[in-house]
Amino acid sequence: MLGKNKNLLYILLFFAMIGWGASWVNAKVLSHYIDAYEMIFFRFSITGFFMIPIIIYFKKSFKIDFRSFIVAFLASVAFITYMKYYFMGTKYGTASLGGAFVTTLVPIITFLFLAMLGEKKLKKKDYFALVLGALGVLTMLNIWNSSLKDLLVIQNLYFLLASVLWPIFTIISSKSKAISPLVFSFYLYMITIALDGIFFVDFKTIAYQSFDFYFWLNLLILSIISSVYSNTIYFIGIEKLGAANVSSFIFLVPFSAIVLSAIFLKEHISISIIIGTIMTIWAIKILNNIKFIKHKY
Repeated sequence: MLGKNKNLLYILLFFAMIGWGASWVNAKVLSHYIDAYEMIFFRFSITGFFMIPIIIYFKKSFKIDFRSFIVAFLASVAFITYMKYYFMGTKYGTASLGGAFVTTLVPIITFLFLAMLGEKKLKKKDYFALVLGALGVLTMLNIWNSSLKDLLVIQNLYFLLASVLWPIFTIISSKSKAISPLVFSFYLYMITIALDGIFFVDFKTIAYQSFDFYFWLNLLILSIISSVYSNTIYFIGIEKLGAANVSSFIFLVPFSAIVLSAIFLKEHISISIIIGTIMTIWAIKILNNIKFIKHKY
C-alpha cells in the first residue's frame, strides 16, 4: 500500500523524523532514572522484540551470513560507544543543543571521513560547505559570546564524541550489503544488548522501584516510536522513493528536537542554536547535493 500511495509515505516519513527528534527529549527524561548502559539494554531489548513481527510482515529472511554477522558485531561496539556519549551529553547538557549539534554535525563528519578514505572527492563547493558547517557548529555553541572555559564543558565533549562515533558506526554498517537493512538492524540490536548486558549492566543495582509512568512512557516512545517505527519507515522510504528524496526529510530532525525540547523540557532555545542549525543544514545540503522534495499532486 505504501508503495502505491506516496503521499501517505511522505506523511509517515514526516512523523518518523519527529520520532527521531523526540528521542533526545526521551533520553533526557530517562537520564533521571537509569544510566547510559541500562538505557541501551532496555531500549534495544524492546526494539528488537517489536522488530520480529515487522521482519516477518515484510517477508524478510532472518538468515545472516558470517560476514554480515562480523560487521554487525563490530558495528555494535561503535554503536554502544555512540549511545553512551549521546546519552551522557543529553544528561548533562540540553536535548535541544544535542539534537541540533549531533544530527547536523554527523553528515559533515561522515563526508570528511569518506573524503579521507578516498570515496569522496572534494570540489570547490565542498570546501565552502565545510567552512559554512564549521561556522554553523561554532554558532550553535555560541562561541562568539563564550569563553574557552564555557566551550570546554563536559557535555560539549560528549556531543562531539557522539558526532564522530556515528559516522564510524555508519561506515562499518555500510559494509553489510548481503542482507536487508531491517534484518541487519535486528542482529545489531541483539548483539548490542548481549554485549551491553554481559559487560556493562549490573542488574542488581538498577532502581526498579523508581520506574514510574513517565519512565515507561518515555522508554516505550524511545524504543517503539523513535527506533522501530522511524527506522522502518526510513528504510521503506529509501526503497520506495530513493535515498535522494528521503534524505531531505532528515532536516526535520534537529528542528523537531529543538521544538519538542522547548515544549516538554521547558528548555530555553537561543537564537544562536537556531541560526547555527540553519547554517549546518545548508552546508549538508551543498555537500550531498540534496534537493528538497517537490510534491506533485
